[in-house]
Amino acid sequence: METELKGSFIELRKAIFQLNSMDSSLLFTAQALLRWHANHQFCSRSGQPTKKNMAGSKRVCPSSKIIYYPQMAPVVITLVSDGVRCLLARQSSFPKGLYSALAGFCDIGESVEEAVRREVAEEVGLEVERLEYSASQHWPFPNSSLMIACHATVKPGQTEIQVNLRELEAAAWFSHDEVATALRRKGPYIQQENETLPFSLPPRLAIAHQLIKEWMERHACSSRLA
Repeated sequence: METELKGSFIELRKAIFQLNSMDSSLLFTAQALLRWHANHQFCSRSGQPTKKNMAGSKRVCPSSKIIYYPQMAPVVITLVSDGVRCLLARQSSFPKGLYSALAGFCDIGESVEEAVRREVAEEVGLEVERLEYSASQHWPFPNSSLMIACHATVKPGQTEIQVNLRELEAAAWFSHDEVATALRRKGPYIQQENETLPFSLPPRLAIAHQLIKEWMERHACSSRLA
């Protein structure tokens, strides 16, 4: 098929760096639904095979009559700031040099605010002073997630990062100029010999990218007013 189409198949995680918003929405939904159907072949009560409807929007157990609908797991994604810098982190699974906002699943019984405070404390050892909701986004990874994006500010004088190495590979504060340089960078960076790889940011389709751009705009506005 690749020969006929004169192209090649790549993982969706890699493709999002090249997709537009219209294509990405369709592909994100398709992948999430395909994975959901693959993981819900049997009824959790009767153990019998489930059947999907013609539209593929639900599965039904003929034995127990239970109807299963696709679900999304709530995930908080938070850009932490100390008022001057923003905190970005990376996991070992990220592409080389890529840093993003902190993210984690909401636990049962948690509010969004509680989840943000817990995740920030667990991953980087900081205490959130105030937070603000920004936006949400469906994200097909790892299965199907509802990303709830927030801005958070840490308490003054408490900016020393304690990286939880079980969760993250690294985390650091970045200045406005450093983030601006990363946002201007387009395309893959070709590393020269003995050169330190500059950090990069999530693709523009990711809500983490939106959070970072919002922080940059706010920083620019406050600088003009100062």
